[in-house]
Amino acid sequence: MALRGKVALVTGSTSGIGLGVAGSLAREGVNIMLTGFGEPGAIEEIRAQLVRDFSVEVLYDGSDLSKPDQVQAVVEATQAQLGALDILVNNAGVQFVAPIHEFPNEKWDEIIAVNLSAAFYAMKAAIPSMVSNGWGRVINIASAHGLVASANKVAYVAAKHGMIGLTKVAALEMANEGVTVNAICPGWVLTSLVNRQLEERARASGRTFGEEAELLLSEKQPMHRFTTPASIGETVLFLCSDAGDTITGSALSIDGGWTAQ
Repeated sequence: MALRGKVALVTGSTSGIGLGVAGSLAREGVNIMLTGFGEPGAIEEIRAQLVRDFSVEVLYDGSDLSKPDQVQAVVEATQAQLGALDILVNNAGVQFVAPIHEFPNEKWDEIIAVNLSAAFYAMKAAIPSMVSNGWGRVINIASAHGLVASANKVAYVAAKHGMIGLTKVAALEMANEGVTVNAICPGWVLTSLVNRQLEERARASGRTFGEEAELLLSEKQPMHRFTTPASIGETVLFLCSDAGDTITGSALSIDGGWTAQ
């Protein structure tokens, strides 16, 4: 795969899906700009580990992606400090759960800003240089909730549906510019956060971790298996490869059959 030396900005990449994507790209020789929140020492260890493991350049930017000017700034910092921006992975996201009539206005604004608007601002800033270079990959991490809904997740579902619309429009505009734009729609992914939630549920219910995992998965997925962050990273690699040259405007489900129902 001819990705060595290319540069990727992966938002929300200090944990979970984003970190899995960053690891897959770094393994193929891609230089990485990380973003995300966390304890500074832990973030530095993540950055340094990627450098040690894959001999690539890895930087970190702590910009607040809910603010448009800081989204533009992290794109510009990537271009300035790493020399280019070839692959943009919009992964950063936040969540809040409540019925519509109880949903706090500030939580709606935050989720739309981070989960949707940040992707728009990043694409707006990054795409011109991709077009100039004649090659680019934009991969938006949406969700099964970009295709179907669940109760009590109004802002998240709206943002993820919007992410797929954003993906399709950009794909049409970039169709003959050497830039592809796609969305990945995961179902349940076994991140450290989900792992902790399952452990808490098991303690509260008296059931085993495995029993709680089976119950959680069966609520939505016919396949009772979690997707891993690493497998999403491998899908990103596929979309960045020559095999993905004509895949654009797609919403690729990795959801254990969730949206097939």
